[in-house]
Amino acid sequence: MGVGKSTVGQLLAERLGVVYRDTDDDIVAEQGRSIAEIFVDEGEPAFRAIEKAAVHRALAEHDGVLALGGGAILDADTRELLAGQRVAYLSMDVEEAVKRTGLNAARPLLAVNPRKQWRELMEARRHLYESVATAVVATDGRTPEEVTQAALDALELKEA
Repeated sequence: MGVGKSTVGQLLAERLGVVYRDTDDDIVAEQGRSIAEIFVDEGEPAFRAIEKAAVHRALAEHDGVLALGGGAILDADTRELLAGQRVAYLSMDVEEAVKRTGLNAARPLLAVNPRKQWRELMEARRHLYESVATAVVATDGRTPEEVTQAALDALELKEA
């Protein structure tokens, strides 16, 4: 959350000469409401089912840069589909998250005690992110352009 996946994903796509797609945007367009509204109206399990379908559809249809929501890797089937793909995990620590988002944005999983919840989410998810990642790219203290270059280098991708 707040790591810069949309910004870096768009920059990567531009530099590679491919199309950018974000499964969170797909979900919002398909559902006609925000992710926060889906969480409130239907709960996390319902959102995760919607997210899983959106991610699987995007992985089958899209061959450019694809950004996934932070919880997409919770699903074992999704992690299996990511195996063999070039996957960059953009990482940051809680201090950087506070600087970037203030941890007060509309983030349904951070509604109460955001710092503590962010740490707990990362402790629970980090090993999953790392398990699917081809490369881990630290974003702390870096500009989006620096993160993009680091991702290109780490993934051994050539610009268009």
